[in-house]
Amino acid sequence: MAVKIRLKRMGKKKHPFYRIVVADARSPRDGRFIEEIGTYDPNKHPSEFKVNEEAAKKWLTNGAKPTETVSRIFKSVGIAK
Repeated sequence: MAVKIRLKRMGKKKHPFYRIVVADARSPRDGRFIEEIGTYDPNKHPSEFKVNEEAAKKWLTNGAKPTETVSRIFKSVGIAK
């Protein structure tokens, strides 16, 4: 099973916020997920994100691949693959 760390879109129309989730690569964007490890809110200035660093590092060491956007968030938080 291929596992990805990606964003799940939440919020109302034109004002999204995202949850950073660990999900099977075959599941839809807002579908089933394994674990929620953080949040990302692009509506605030500057953008606000919170990440559970222990859970993120655990999933990265277990082979989960982050998407490009999640990789940028991890680099700004200080989590490197």
